[in-house]
Amino acid sequence: MLFITNKLIKAAGDNLVFEKSNEISQSLKYCELVSENEFKEIESKPFMRSLMDADEKEILFYIHGFNNQPEEVFRRAKKMQVQLIDANLSSIRVVPIIWPCDDDFGIIKDYWDDQDSAEETGRIFSRSISKLMAWQKENNSNPCRKRMHVFAHSMGARVLLQCLDHWAKYQGGGGVPYLFKNIFLMAADIPNESLERGESGFHISQSAQRVICYFANDDLAMPASKVANVKNMVFSRRLGHTGPEDLSKVDKKVHSVNCDSFNGKFDKLKGHAYFLDKRGKKNPAFQHVIKVLKSKKQKLGKRERIL
Repeated sequence: MLFITNKLIKAAGDNLVFEKSNEISQSLKYCELVSENEFKEIESKPFMRSLMDADEKEILFYIHGFNNQPEEVFRRAKKMQVQLIDANLSSIRVVPIIWPCDDDFGIIKDYWDDQDSAEETGRIFSRSISKLMAWQKENNSNPCRKRMHVFAHSMGARVLLQCLDHWAKYQGGGGVPYLFKNIFLMAADIPNESLERGESGFHISQSAQRVICYFANDDLAMPASKVANVKNMVFSRRLGHTGPEDLSKVDKKVHSVNCDSFNGKFDKLKGHAYFLDKRGKKNPAFQHVIKVLKSKKQKLGKRERIL
């Protein structure tokens, strides 16, 4: 499995392992998992060439949420890959993006530490856009034409937001390139007005053909997020709690999907990580993701849905 990370790493024999730390590395590492816990660095150009030459025709970048350690991220990424294969979508390859998270006890403390990490990580990961565009320019005679999608869970949406916003400000002259076919914001931990024009998350909708927001009113991680953000004088409700605050104020490519009826069944603890199948039972949110991935139409029909 290929992945990208800005976590601190160290040598372990001939391979590498993650440091037991939530400190942020200022450099991006493009890596390949070689065993359950060990990996090797392969640099950005060989990494992109490997994805281009692979049999899979599409790429799904998975940006995990807060309080997730690498072992859990890999486990979820592998399960997502299995769910795609089961849906006859073996043509799509899951590529995790791993950023530093805390693992202390206490959801509020972890949340606050991870929010800072997510914002800094986003700025660091903006370099990956520049690396991709430079690589495509170098290979102009034979460019990679594979579709790219993003699946950002929880605070992973904040990583994505900061990544695109930082690139727009310092590299893109205020805009971002059209990079992705679909962006799936699952239980997104960003303000619910973030995707509106003039807001920092507006670049998310400008970078993709379609943006689908999955939310649940009884997602218990969202109130924790709101409490933690009071410290920073931010009182907005979260996108993963309500969906977009006003669909009429966001681009028509943005869709809102209500997951109230099942989120607690697939994540009984917090109702927050509700996108994986459980004990053989298909997950409605991921089944909707599959439907979108299979859709050949630019428009998906109704912009508001209840699953």
